[in-house]
Amino acid sequence: MAQPFTWFPVNHLGNAKNNERLQKPYEPYPSVPLCSANEVQLRFLCPDDLEEVRTLCQDWFPIDYPLSWYVDITSSTRFYALAAVYNFSIIGLIVAEIKSYKKLNKEDRGILPEFMGRDAEIGYILSLGVHRKYRQNGIGSLLLDSLINHLTTAERHKVKAIFLHVLTTNRTAILFYERRGFVLHSFLPYYYSIRGKCKDGFTYVSYINGGHSPWSLYDYLKYWCSQVLTAGGLCPWICGRMRTAFRWLCYRTVGRYNLQQDE
Repeated sequence: MAQPFTWFPVNHLGNAKNNERLQKPYEPYPSVPLCSANEVQLRFLCPDDLEEVRTLCQDWFPIDYPLSWYVDITSSTRFYALAAVYNFSIIGLIVAEIKSYKKLNKEDRGILPEFMGRDAEIGYILSLGVHRKYRQNGIGSLLLDSLINHLTTAERHKVKAIFLHVLTTNRTAILFYERRGFVLHSFLPYYYSIRGKCKDGFTYVSYINGGHSPWSLYDYLKYWCSQVLTAGGLCPWICGRMRTAFRWLCYRTVGRYNLQQDE
């Protein structure tokens, strides 16, 4: 089976220590391990979190979000905005929203096949970040798992994929999402404008609730071959019935011929 494509391969480094060093973010100080993940509480953002969230995002992300964005994610039910709280402070957050497939931007329409996208919805991760001190403690996975669980409930069966955009240079985020089963969907040249400079981006996708990427000719051939192999127990039965019918027809034909000869 072919291995998923990874933009930053790490296996060639040869040992686990090098892999671990490559996957860790560059931090000004070492991570502080939590005594227990149970000490981290998850709750939705509220308007009182605005300034704290704004300070964290300005430290975590190179993109300058407008004040209105922080107002929206801390007050609007349109967003799935979840905070990880430790010792009464926010140490991580995830912000996502559910979009109708029909309202996606042109560059994201290829995430689903056209027939599936007619009534489908898509989960879009706007941001996911963890305080530098508390990284490598599973906080990011805890937040992502919460979103996935929310989108895979029975009432969210129309959500067929979760996707996000990420800078091509954000090695830490790319490795994190690839380890969590997200696959590279597309390359977005000059997608970001950061401090007056254009930066390239990637789109990463994870399929849920029976969703899948548009099929190529190879996928169709693979599907039909699997159907034939799966029906392996049915084909011999059909062939046996056809042989029986052929023998019966031959017997009747020969019988009539012999009867005419006797007459």
